[in-house]
Amino acid sequence: MNNFWTNIVRYPRFFISSLIGLILIILTPFRNLLKVPKLRWILILFSLVFILSLYFIIRNMIAL
Repeated sequence: MNNFWTNIVRYPRFFISSLIGLILIILTPFRNLLKVPKLRWILILFSLVFILSLYFIIRNMIAL
């Protein structure tokens, strides 16, 4: 019975570590893009446009 609860306790830790690993894998190409000065500006501009677009879409969806 003790082995059952130790396995149950391991699942949340496994989920969190898998999620952190997934985020790191997804962000690695963007980190590499930040090393090149010309691509850095493109990434910053794209991020800014994306965030502003998301802001205006959500603002219009909730009718403010």
